[in-house]
Amino acid sequence: MIHACCVVFLFQLLPITGASESGIVGGKVAKPHSRPYMASLQFGGYHSCGGVLIRQDFVVTAAHCKYPQPMTVVLGAHDIRKKEKSQQWIQVAEYFPHPKYTGQFDYDIMLLQLKQNATLNGYVKAIGLPKKDGKIPANTTCAVAGWGKTGAEMPSSNVLRETMVTMQFGFECKNIWKNYFQTDHMVCTKFDRKKGGVCEGDSGGPLVCNSKLQGITAFTLKGDCNNPKYPNVFTKVPFFLPWIKKVMQGSGNVE
Repeated sequence: MIHACCVVFLFQLLPITGASESGIVGGKVAKPHSRPYMASLQFGGYHSCGGVLIRQDFVVTAAHCKYPQPMTVVLGAHDIRKKEKSQQWIQVAEYFPHPKYTGQFDYDIMLLQLKQNATLNGYVKAIGLPKKDGKIPANTTCAVAGWGKTGAEMPSSNVLRETMVTMQFGFECKNIWKNYFQTDHMVCTKFDRKKGGVCEGDSGGPLVCNSKLQGITAFTLKGDCNNPKYPNVFTKVPFFLPWIKKVMQGSGNVE
């Protein structure tokens, strides 16, 4: 049995000071602006979580990324320590955490409605959503990206990093994570020390398979994100398509 003390969300807001703010473990630096849907969610000018632009006025992220402070969404960034001309800084107008999210692991997804539409251009573009819910076959190769830590004891990355990951069978993840893993609305990837995976500060960032957004980074092992025994876990975006569409159509935060 895995105890709660041994598991942690990928990101729990740290005191916003210097280098302690929230990387991809392993992997490589992404080609600048090659993932124009990436968002850096920031408090007081410091990166906390990742997010994904899915429409010019909506970003999807993890529900556990919500915090009482006002959040700024930074789009079009590569180096988040610089004021790049490509960057767009937009405040969040409204937060839509999933109504079934309780602060734990289930239903860890949130939509952010922006105060103004993002300007879509070569640096900022929305990613496509899957057409319907369905299984992502095990051993499918997908991509993850983020500005989080580059290792359990390493600092976060100023520049966007990425790596390729391999989907794992849901029953395998259920056997490892037990009650923390729900096969209907979560997916997981194998952690390969050579290829790497996600870590703190990558929460809310994308799992992209065949150019579609299939997952939102959710959790890994506390203090040891590069432990190959524990798969990285993602909220399964296709499962939430009806809810996402209802919220974006303006019908409010409904089930």
